[in-house]
Amino acid sequence: MRWSRTGAEGREELSALAISVIAFAVVVAGAWLGAILSRKLPKHHLDAESKDMVKVGIGFLATLAALVLGLLIASAKSSFDTRSEEIQQSAAKIILLDRNLRQYGPDGDVARDVLRRVVTSRINLIWMKDDLAPERPKSPGKPPAIDIEEFQGFLRALSPADEPQRLLKARLLQLSGDLAQTRWLLLEQSGDTIPMPFLVVLVVWLAAILGSLNLFAPRNGTVAAVNLVCALSFASAIFLILELDRPFDGLLRIPDAPLRNAMIYLNQ
Repeated sequence: MRWSRTGAEGREELSALAISVIAFAVVVAGAWLGAILSRKLPKHHLDAESKDMVKVGIGFLATLAALVLGLLIASAKSSFDTRSEEIQQSAAKIILLDRNLRQYGPDGDVARDVLRRVVTSRINLIWMKDDLAPERPKSPGKPPAIDIEEFQGFLRALSPADEPQRLLKARLLQLSGDLAQTRWLLLEQSGDTIPMPFLVVLVVWLAAILGSLNLFAPRNGTVAAVNLVCALSFASAIFLILELDRPFDGLLRIPDAPLRNAMIYLNQ
């Protein structure tokens, strides 16, 4: 079974780096526009009283932007940690499944082999993209991947011979059901949680802050360097937020070490 997306959700999304570069360019453009306006505006628009009013406005906008950035980073980090914890819990349940199948006896060897195939096909977490993509023809000679639901079919086919095996079968079905639930939960959480219009408004705020500062700043190399550093800092914060919000690809990927460690137990 595959989960497919169509329409706007199926379009190729911009990478976090591309969005950050665009944000950097917009913020730098805002600083450049502020420098141009400082030369075009009449002198009475740049007097001490106007400067004080602009400072108050910048302070308010900077506080608001800092609050929003901090909340976004905290939210993205919390979401990243939650998904990472779900992967760790899945690895622990896979090990428990294998141990219970060992206790079940020789009749559970087929299910153990299927479990190894399931984990092998999912170990690098790239399956997230495959399961969200539309159906594509299978490559010739390549065995189809096995889903956790198919593994559950092998568990249901087990025929317990006594009470301990009946208890083990019930436990196996419970663990496999938890794994299936986690799988679909991860698929539902795989989309971006930060709306693009929200990021656009935030970048406009940052560009307005830097542009307002440059209304009264002198034009020299030091000011230009400060503008670039500020724009780079804003862009890197947005890059960090987007990377944390997309934990299954990019630079800040959820590590697959728990699943690889589980695979070591399965092969013992």
